[in-house]
Amino acid sequence: MALACGVAVANVYFPQALTPLIADGLDVPPGAATTIATAAQLGYAAGIFLLVPLGDRLPRRPLLSVLLAVTAAGLLAAGLAPALGPLVAASAVVGAATVVPQLLVPMAAGLVDGARRGAVVGVLQAGLIAGVLLARTFGGLLGGALGWRGPYLVAAGLAVLLAVALRAALPGEPPAPARDRPGYRRLLADTVRLLRTEPGLRRSAFYQACLFGGFSAVWTSLALLVTGPRYGYGPQAVGVLALLGAASVFCAPAAGRRADRYGADRVNLCCLLAALPAAAVLMAGSAGGPVGVAGLALGLLLLDAAVQANQVANQARLFALPPEIHSRLNTAYMTCSFLGGSAGSWLGVRAYDAVGWAGVCGLTAAGAALALVRALLPARRPSVPSASPALPASPARPRGNPS
Repeated sequence: MALACGVAVANVYFPQALTPLIADGLDVPPGAATTIATAAQLGYAAGIFLLVPLGDRLPRRPLLSVLLAVTAAGLLAAGLAPALGPLVAASAVVGAATVVPQLLVPMAAGLVDGARRGAVVGVLQAGLIAGVLLARTFGGLLGGALGWRGPYLVAAGLAVLLAVALRAALPGEPPAPARDRPGYRRLLADTVRLLRTEPGLRRSAFYQACLFGGFSAVWTSLALLVTGPRYGYGPQAVGVLALLGAASVFCAPAAGRRADRYGADRVNLCCLLAALPAAAVLMAGSAGGPVGVAGLALGLLLLDAAVQANQVANQARLFALPPEIHSRLNTAYMTCSFLGGSAGSWLGVRAYDAVGWAGVCGLTAAGAALALVRALLPARRPSVPSASPALPASPARPRGNPS
């Protein structure tokens, strides 16, 4: 399941390393080519909101097979696209269908007891973040060898293999009685309602949207920096930097164990505090040369570790709620996260064009500072306990029974 998370989510991120190659191949400005990454993330956010709630209604195994088939078709269309417009449209389709990790993580969380939930989420999150980071290595190295179309065509074949593997490996789920399956409109309505009624969900979504926005700004702009006049490297350099940052995947299981032991709030606070020095270290990338490369490598490692550990803590908090609403909770949380990521990609390119790499680092630090301010505010306790219509009513306890 962790491997599937990584392979699937990589389809959203490997185009970030291909931006210069796509710009040259399609004869468009580099800034226009970055819309491919933004379209993929917006499509991913739309897919999370519109498709992931189906995990609370339909058996997940056949649903995953269908989504992976659509992903393969979208990747094939992207690899054969004759111009930027069709490529952007195909990227949005791929992003929308590549929601496999957001179905697998709540599925895994529901298969284990609460004492191990954070650790299990951490393992799957490690696979997911490895996919996010190594996707740039895959895109940069393969794109440099085969051209920008090569990674899309190879990824299409991997999506087909993954569909077959998951179909064989995942446990089957007995279909729920029709009367117990909420309708699609209710699933979407409950997703929005949970954001209003669950303060823990709102807090988790805000933390991750702020951090993931900075993360996306950095990675979307990094290809422009290292292939620009300051460094003059090829797209393979982005892949090498991503490979160094992938060492941070070992933080995710550790973060899950600490969330189980100490609570998610403490892990969140450590992550938000770590993101600020990460942005400061990344600023050294403006210097160029060996010092700049070292600053980029160390800053990316710190930022990646902070983002993924924060994600583990947030999901451990959310999946402590009843399992029958896990997909809807994850839908609301991840939709907000990737809307933040899409905004970060868009703002990061504009900041890079206007101010340079320092502007991207400042944007990342501002997002982390905003989340830290929210984390340090005293918790507001509602006068009426939060309750969602999606949550089952707790059975009444008989009075006078000490057991």
